[in-house]
Amino acid sequence: MTRPPPAPAPREPEARRRRGERALFELQIHPGDIRRRVRYLFVGRRRLARWTLAAVGWLALAGFAAAVAPDVVAGLLARRELHRLESERERQGERLRAMVARLGELAGRSEELRLRVDKARLAYGLADERSSGQGGFPFEPRPVPRSIFANVIESGRGEEASLREQLAVLATFLDEVQALERANLELALRTPSTNPLKGANFYLTSPFGNRRSPFTKLIDFHAGIDLAAPIGKSIQAPADGVVVFAGRYPQRQSVAWWRYGNLVVLRHGEEFITLYGHCDEVRVRRGQRVRQGEVLATVGETGWSTSPHLHYEVRRRDEDGTYRPVDPRIYILDHRWRDEERILVRARSAPALEGYEPLPRLLAH
Repeated sequence: MTRPPPAPAPREPEARRRRGERALFELQIHPGDIRRRVRYLFVGRRRLARWTLAAVGWLALAGFAAAVAPDVVAGLLARRELHRLESERERQGERLRAMVARLGELAGRSEELRLRVDKARLAYGLADERSSGQGGFPFEPRPVPRSIFANVIESGRGEEASLREQLAVLATFLDEVQALERANLELALRTPSTNPLKGANFYLTSPFGNRRSPFTKLIDFHAGIDLAAPIGKSIQAPADGVVVFAGRYPQRQSVAWWRYGNLVVLRHGEEFITLYGHCDEVRVRRGQRVRQGEVLATVGETGWSTSPHLHYEVRRRDEDGTYRPVDPRIYILDHRWRDEERILVRARSAPALEGYEPLPRLLAH
């Protein structure tokens, strides 16, 4: 039996054969499954040139990226650092503004201390022109560095210099007051320096000076201050002294003093006399020695009074021996009045008082 001749191998397509003849090299991809056909990849000059150009371009791009990467990373890190520094600058700016505000608060407290020291100096009769602190101790503000917060820093440096000057003056004034107290202890004990009404349940209804009388509706001189308070509230001695009068002044001797109702009068050495009018209950007697803080009487509305209150007067001995009224608020060191600055200025510059009721002989001795 004759065998049939073997089948001829399948001929390669003409187009593929021609591409293979023109290609520089040929890639054959044989799949793992023999049933699938082999794939051919012919690489010619044009394709090789394109691939080469692409590879060179990719390598150039990679090289450029590698070259600029440190700068890019550094820029990103610098930006993060810039944001951090900006946040820190803003935080420090807030701290700076808070410190300047705190300086302002300290300046306010220093002003309060100055007023209290001024009151003490005035109460003791210390003259400003003889003080070593008169004129101040100027402090020059420190130079301001260049900064976006230059205005805030300049304001703070100004506050600081002013505060340092004021504290230096205060220290000088305090030294003078303390030296006077050490040398004249009796004067310090006899100077009426505290409020005869303690606590907070009182308020000023009529200040020292000219006013319209609630009874006559005419302008008259009010030689003390009226402090409204509940009936029965204790009235305490503002300094050591001796009771020179306690009771109701006789109407036949003086209608003006009779109007004060139940009255207590203290003599504090030769320098001061204090008066307490419209009292309800009098708890001291004439000739009695009292210490600062002892109860003299209670608040009432006896005499010419429209409501319960204490009429409080401070009279200071003048060079001619006359006891002239002075604003009691100057001598009350344990209470802050709203207009103390004006009170002090007026006390230093006011002319001699006129139109006040002089002390009768019974109260002055």
